[in-house]
Amino acid sequence: MKQKKVVIIGGVAGGASAAARLRRLDENAHIVVVERGPYISFANCGLPYYLGGTIQDRAALTLQTPESFKARFNVDVRVFSEAVSIQPDNKTITIHNHNTGEEYEESYDSLILSMGADASMPPIPGIDSKKVFTVRNIPDTVAVKTYIEEHQAKKAVVAGGGFIGLEVAENLRDLGMDVTLVEMADQVIPSIDADMAAQVHGHMRQKGLHLLLGSALQKIEDTETGVSLTVNGETIDADLLVMAIGVRPASEIAVKAGLPANAKGALIVNSAMETGVDGIYAVGDLIEITHFVTGEKGYIPLAGPANKQGRIAADNICGIPSRYTGTQGSSILKVFDLAVASTGITEKTAKALHLNYEKSFTFSANHATYYPGATNMSIKTIFEKDTGKILGVQIVGNDGVDKRCDVFATAIRAGMTAKDLTELELCYAPPFGSAKDPVNMAGYVIENIQNGIVKIFHWDQLQEISQDPNGFLLDVRNPMEYMAGTIPGFINIPLDSLRDRLDEIPKGKTIYVTCQIGLRGYIAARILEQKGYTVYNLSGGYRLYQTIFE
Repeated sequence: MKQKKVVIIGGVAGGASAAARLRRLDENAHIVVVERGPYISFANCGLPYYLGGTIQDRAALTLQTPESFKARFNVDVRVFSEAVSIQPDNKTITIHNHNTGEEYEESYDSLILSMGADASMPPIPGIDSKKVFTVRNIPDTVAVKTYIEEHQAKKAVVAGGGFIGLEVAENLRDLGMDVTLVEMADQVIPSIDADMAAQVHGHMRQKGLHLLLGSALQKIEDTETGVSLTVNGETIDADLLVMAIGVRPASEIAVKAGLPANAKGALIVNSAMETGVDGIYAVGDLIEITHFVTGEKGYIPLAGPANKQGRIAADNICGIPSRYTGTQGSSILKVFDLAVASTGITEKTAKALHLNYEKSFTFSANHATYYPGATNMSIKTIFEKDTGKILGVQIVGNDGVDKRCDVFATAIRAGMTAKDLTELELCYAPPFGSAKDPVNMAGYVIENIQNGIVKIFHWDQLQEISQDPNGFLLDVRNPMEYMAGTIPGFINIPLDSLRDRLDEIPKGKTIYVTCQIGLRGYIAARILEQKGYTVYNLSGGYRLYQTIFE
């Protein structure tokens, strides 16, 4: 039997995962991994934390070395070896050895493309300055760290409010630097909605980070001590600039070889990770994905999907039918003391696709409130209005955010509804959770909305409601809370006195209720509905309003 030869271009995430799976399935295959950089299988996601000193040993970022990969998996790993062209008709690739300058051809039976993505570098004047950095790999990160140490840098600007931008900004701030983050959009973290990002904005500013939203970086000029940046026509001086405005698929050689790609350069593959060109597969940040929830095509570069796709490509090469069922974008981010997690689709996406959706906001403690250290997490749930099927979830909080988002991610993958969430039996002990877990609570709230037990309205309807002559605005918090701040136009009648003060609430008007987080408003709505009133409760209450508007 002829020995199978598999060549893998790119040795991080998907490529390394594919190589290891191939070897486990086929001990006799000839497996070659070519990587243009000096490292394979390194921890991209750990790079900002090495920059900030949380991870102190650079070697900890290298999950495998060429030597260890050879010893464990008998894989021929060639670092500093860049694939510069693909010849699909001959089933060969051309490799440039950066150490020797040599170029040579390597044949393959199957080829897996896992080149990943490169940092986007827009054509801004001055972008090629030596004081402008990216953080995409270990050499990038070492360069930033070295520059800061050698130049005793005190002031940095980070361009981009995505995952890498926020992580770099936090870690530079942890070094004691004065950090400004510039973001062109009106919010950070595009994988969540603006009403959830508002809480993150406030937290970042509390930590001393300067946040410039809706701001475009227009020009970069070198100065004697650093860089001078033009942002929205204003000048910002800094010692260095880190660009983190996003990534683009590193697909140039594949596109030149005639492999199908979308308008953004992401390679088009089927569920078996096949490109449509004989013997060539593609995985990871290189490819267009199908969104699990919507079925729409998109681009979501994440390590988890890349590893799964590498395994699936290896399975199919070895004759094991294996299919990728789509990406739902499950992710989590540390922002100083906050955890920000999401899965499924955002409200922005639901609106853009004209889905029949509704949303709910809940605030639940991470564990029993009588056990010390309990903190609330904010949960936004997007669901189908008719069926209650969960479409997307966003959570901002401290401890326990990760496990709740993982439960929601599993629920979405399983096609579960709000009713199913109420029936989940999740682990409970006072240090870890509550008898009614935050996931259960989200399900209960949605179930009440669906069953008509409570009607809700949202923060983005407040202006319209305040102008309704047939509306009565009621705040049922206690007087001290009300005096500390309320939504304009709302009249205070505390919940515990509501039954005795019904004569102050006009009959024949629609009652719009708020409280702090929505719970007391729900109780007030149930009282008033059963007294003959038409009542709507503000989802998320004053707490959400305050986060967004104050």
